[in-house]
Amino acid sequence: MDATGWTQNGKRIPSPDEIIFDERSVRVDLAVEAHEIASENTDGIPGIHMDQSQEENFKVSRMVVEDEKGARIIGKLPGRYVTIEVPELRKKDPELQEQISLLFAEEMKPFMTVPDDARVLIIGLGNWNVTPDALGPMVAESVFVTRHLFSLMPDLLDDGFRSVSAISPGVLGITGIETSEIVLGIVDHIKPDLVIAIDALAARSLDRVNTTIQIADSGIQPGAGVGNPRKALNRETLGVEVVAIGIPTVLDAATIASDAMELVLSHLDQRVPGTKQGDVIGRMTPEEKRAMVAEVLHPLGHNLMVTPKEIDEFVEDIAHVVALGLNLAIHKGLSIEDAKALTH
Repeated sequence: MDATGWTQNGKRIPSPDEIIFDERSVRVDLAVEAHEIASENTDGIPGIHMDQSQEENFKVSRMVVEDEKGARIIGKLPGRYVTIEVPELRKKDPELQEQISLLFAEEMKPFMTVPDDARVLIIGLGNWNVTPDALGPMVAESVFVTRHLFSLMPDLLDDGFRSVSAISPGVLGITGIETSEIVLGIVDHIKPDLVIAIDALAARSLDRVNTTIQIADSGIQPGAGVGNPRKALNRETLGVEVVAIGIPTVLDAATIASDAMELVLSHLDQRVPGTKQGDVIGRMTPEEKRAMVAEVLHPLGHNLMVTPKEIDEFVEDIAHVVALGLNLAIHKGLSIEDAKALTH
C-alpha cells in the first residue's frame, strides 16, 4: 500500500484511512446500517448494488460495493457484504438456531472461493475475559479442526474435508502484541489459502444487537466498533483471502439516549398535541441527533458501550450457530448430524 491507496483487480480503491462516510465520518460496523444511513435522502447510491429477501423467520441482505465512489459514500471498502437478520434469535429456539446455521453455511459458500483441498485458518478475534467480546474465541474453540489429523492420521479423513486450524490471538492488553502481528506470523508459517476472522461488532440499532450476522470479503479491523481500531486484517495485510464474520453484541449509550429522546418527544406530542416540543429536534436527521447526544455525553464520561443482560447465554448460543455453520461450509463431506456431533 502507498499514499495513494491500494488496488484490487487492477483498479485503485481507497485505503481504510481514506474512506469518507458523510460529513461527520461516522463509523458503522454493519454494512446494511451504513447503507441505510447513506440512503436516507436518496433512492439509490452509485456503485452500490443491494438485494434483499424476506422469509418468515429471517431477512437476508446481499450488498456489493462495486467501486471507489460507492465505498466513499457508505464508508465500506469494496467487496461483498451479506447480512442475516433474525429477530427471534434471542429466544433460544434450538430449531431456529439449526435453521440459521444451515442458512449461514449456504451464504458462506460463495465466499469459499478456494479449492477443495485448501488450507483454512480460523481467527477468533476478541477478549475471552469480556463476555460481549468473547464471541471470536468461543467460535475458534468450537469449530472442527483437522490440520493435525491430515498430518498424523490422513486415512481418517476423506475427500470431503479441508485442513482447518484455529487460533484466538487475544488482544493487545493481554498479550502486549498487536493482533495483526500475531496473525501475520501464523499466516507466514502455516501458509493458509483462506483466513476466516470472527469478531464481535457494535450496532447502531438496538434491534440488531444479538440478532444479526454479517459476512464480508473485505477484511476486518479489530476494535473499530468500540473506538479502539487496530491494524486491519485483509488480503493486503496478510497476503491471502480474508472472510470476516461479525455479530453485533453491543451498542453505544448515545444511540440508546437518542432513541429514548425520540420516543419521549413522540409521546409528549401525542399526550399534549400542538405544543411543538420536538420541532427543533424533529428537523434533525437521526445521525445529527445521535451526534448531538454523543457530544453531550462524551465530556461527562457517559458515552458507554452497552450490552443486554442476557449476553452470556447469547454469546454461547451464537458461537455454536456460527461454528456449526462454518463446519458445514468448510467440510463438504459433513452431514448436519455429523457437524452437530463435531461442533463442541
